[in-house]
Amino acid sequence: MNNTNSFFFNASSINLLNKGDIITCGIDIGSVSSKAVICVDGELYCYSIIKTGSNSPLSGKKAFEIIESNTGIKISDCHYIVATGYGRVNVPFANKTITEISCHGKGANYIGGPNIRTVLDIGGQDCKVIRIDGSGKVINFIMNDKCAAGTGRGIEIISELLNVPLEKSGILSLDIDIEPEPVSNICVVFARSEALVLLKKGWSKNKVLASYLRAMAERISSLVMRIGLEPELLITGGVSKNIGVVNRIEKILGIKSVTPNIDTQIAGALGAGLLAKDIYEKLQN
Repeated sequence: MNNTNSFFFNASSINLLNKGDIITCGIDIGSVSSKAVICVDGELYCYSIIKTGSNSPLSGKKAFEIIESNTGIKISDCHYIVATGYGRVNVPFANKTITEISCHGKGANYIGGPNIRTVLDIGGQDCKVIRIDGSGKVINFIMNDKCAAGTGRGIEIISELLNVPLEKSGILSLDIDIEPEPVSNICVVFARSEALVLLKKGWSKNKVLASYLRAMAERISSLVMRIGLEPELLITGGVSKNIGVVNRIEKILGIKSVTPNIDTQIAGALGAGLLAKDIYEKLQN
């Protein structure tokens, strides 16, 4: 999960931009991070990732401003802009809003290829399992957004309690001799109390992390199995960067997830940018 503002060019697409090209933008306002993606003729050109903060309209604007400062591309240069995510209705410069389910399906198809059939998106405040076809169209989905359990926010709370850097929580959770039993209650409130008890018993921070992330992985995996796992599997969202969670999910499900070259945290914004091109072309026709 990114905690600082960042900008990236798609190395293979730096020289894509030419006069007359269709420039589209996808903005994904998540509960923890906001992403802006620029696509040129349906190909990923560049993207930015920032923390959302308390002002989602401002987050969308700031995410785009990072792109503008690095590329010179302005909002007025975009032929069509689609907003998605938790705060999608708060992007005033977007032409249209589309649910994150559809955008993640489209983005996952681009990132992982046409063989991706199951998309597991683990965000800051919810977890989604999406089944897609070879074009990225959503066939079915299921989600858990009842509480922070099984989400990035849950990891943040436990990491803060243990005084462990969030970005190192996954690696530290694997630095143990034996995998411990999962915490008995994945609810963040009760898990926090249980973690304190385990620490008083003499458990190391790494072991407590392992216990919590194991419980989190089991909860997420059960969600996947409820909808039915069909290979290939792509894990997206900020938690896709936590090796401790991903490693345990893969072991529980008995499958290795696809490891793409594109940052899976931008799946929603990328899908929005790709759908923006489809909509723009339909409008022109």
